This record gives sequence, structure tokens and C-alpha cells, in this order.
Amino acid sequence: MSSYVKLTKDQAAPLEDIKPGELNQPIRVPQLRRKRCLECGQELPEAHVPPSDEPWMTGICGCAEDPESCKTGLFCPCVLYGQNMETLHGIPWQESCLCHATFLCVGAALAISLAICNGTVSPDAFELMAEGLICGWNVFSMYTSTGRDNLQKKFHLKNSPCDSCLVHAFMHPCAICQEHREMKRLIIDNTVNEDTVIDPPSVQEMSTSIVAIEPGNSST
Repeated sequence: MSSYVKLTKDQAAPLEDIKPGELNQPIRVPQLRRKRCLECGQELPEAHVPPSDEPWMTGICGCAEDPESCKTGLFCPCVLYGQNMETLHGIPWQESCLCHATFLCVGAALAISLAICNGTVSPDAFELMAEGLICGWNVFSMYTSTGRDNLQKKFHLKNSPCDSCLVHAFMHPCAICQEHREMKRLIIDNTVNEDTVIDPPSVQEMSTSIVAIEPGNSST
């Protein structure tokens, strides 16, 4: 409850002086309002200060810092995108990879059709196909940028170099490579290796031997 009921008329006032809806008006009580996390809805303490946005560890063009992910993002971007979604959300990478590949295949087929049909179809039909290609790429950018948005919210990262949707629209391969490097340092490198073996401490035993004391040697 974050509000009390305020009575605007004295309870002893005549009933004819009370207008409908004048009583039981809720009022805000600041002491009862609780801060809540926007992600999980958990109550936060009064002294909680949200963390400031942090810069990315690598730049958008820092693909040379991880050549392996750079090659995957350039030649097989759908695979790298699927790996990113699996690391961030825990969903199988094949599902995200399939959706990503479907968008690319449809867009590539439409682009090839435009190149082939240039000059052979009417200008209106060509313009319609071009608009479909642009709209499809916009939808694709919005779809792929959701992962970047979730990554920024989770680790309080800045929009770099601009809005995530624009980054994926104009620099999609560089964007997924940057996201992979960021998740590799923030998530993958911080997880405990399952093959790590920790030796338990040695078992310590207490001696249970009893020392017999003769009655004549006991001191009083």
C-alpha cells in the first residue's frame, strides 16, 4: 500500500453537506513508496543509487582483439549471433542462428532479384521491391538489436557509438563481434570451470585413548 485514505469532511458533519466522491480520496505517502528494480521487481533499499552507464571494454571496430570471433562474424554471422544469444539468454544457439539465417537469406534473395530485374520490370514494381528490401532490413535490425539492448541493461553499458538499432543497421557484423567480446569477458571468463578439481581438506581424527590412573597415585 502506498496511499492512505483522506477524509475531507468532519465525520460529524451533516450528510447533506457531503458531496459524492468527496470522501475516500487516496493521497500519496512518500514513506510508503518503495523503490523497485525495473528488471526483477524486487524492493530496493532507500539508499540505493542506480549504477551509472559503463563504457564498453572494446570499441565497435576492435575486431582485431579477438580474431576468431571476427572471422566467425564476417563469414558466418548467424552462428556468432546464435552463440551470443545462448550465452546471454541460455536458449539453444541453433534457434537464434536459424532465425538470423532466414532473415539474411530472404534479404539476399530479394537483393539478387532487384539486381536481375533492374530495367526489365516496371519502375513501380522495382520501387516496391526496393521498399520491401529496406523495410525487411529495418525489421532485421530491430530483431538483432534486442540482444544488444538486453546486454546493455544487464551490465549497464552505454549506447556506443549510437543507438543499438542503428548500430545493427549499419554495422551489424562489427556489432555482434563487439557483443561477443563483451560477453566473453563479463560472462564466460567469470564462470567457474566445471573441470576444476578442489582437493578436500585432510580428515582430522581425535585420539580416543584413555589413560588409566591407579587409585594409589591419585592426588587429592
